[in-house]
Amino acid sequence: MEIKMPIKFHGNYRVIIRKGDWEARERCQKLIIREISQEEKNQYYKDMDEKDIPTHQVNFFDFGCRRIIEGILTVNEEDRAVFKVEEKEYEFSPFVPNT
Repeated sequence: MEIKMPIKFHGNYRVIIRKGDWEARERCQKLIIREISQEEKNQYYKDMDEKDIPTHQVNFFDFGCRRIIEGILTVNEEDRAVFKVEEKEYEFSPFVPNT
């Protein structure tokens, strides 16, 4: 499934990480989102229930550190993409500075 939110490699994005009542808001750069192929799912997730298998791999940098997550796409809109990663939720959206 193609991500509807426009992604520019040199763009700035906001990432909101949620777990229960806890929430952290950060900025990130160099956002790359790719769908996990069926071959990869068969190879790496063959022992998992179909409903728990990640659909996408997300690469991004925050505070200069590269982070890679694999999660299930739950929201796919033009202004945001949300992924469920175990008990956490990662919401990515374009960063718009306050003017």
